[in-house]
Amino acid sequence: MDAIIYHNPACGTSRNVLAFLREHGIEPRVIEYLKTPPTRDEVRDLARMAGVPLRDLLREKGTPFAELGLGDPAKDDDALLDAVAKHPILLNRPIVVVGDRARLCRPSETVHAFLDEVKG
Repeated sequence: MDAIIYHNPACGTSRNVLAFLREHGIEPRVIEYLKTPPTRDEVRDLARMAGVPLRDLLREKGTPFAELGLGDPAKDDDALLDAVAKHPILLNRPIVVVGDRARLCRPSETVHAFLDEVKG
């Protein structure tokens, strides 16, 4: 199974999900998104593939979320994408992609159900 993980090695949840994938015979393409940030289109695609609003992929804790006023519902997707482009730490992690589907695997146990879903 081909998979991608948007990973932050400093995050315990991200490390746990990566370890789970490897323990189950999946060697994902690892994208350390703080070193190699996804483009605006890639972030938009991740939300679409996950079937969630873009806002659901944002991280508040330990980020400039509040100081940028991103909790304001008037901020549209373009404003959110601009913020993520300038501050990739705003993208929550880990996000796992398999085929045309993606899932924010937080808590780490979420990856179990996601893999069951994509295996069909």
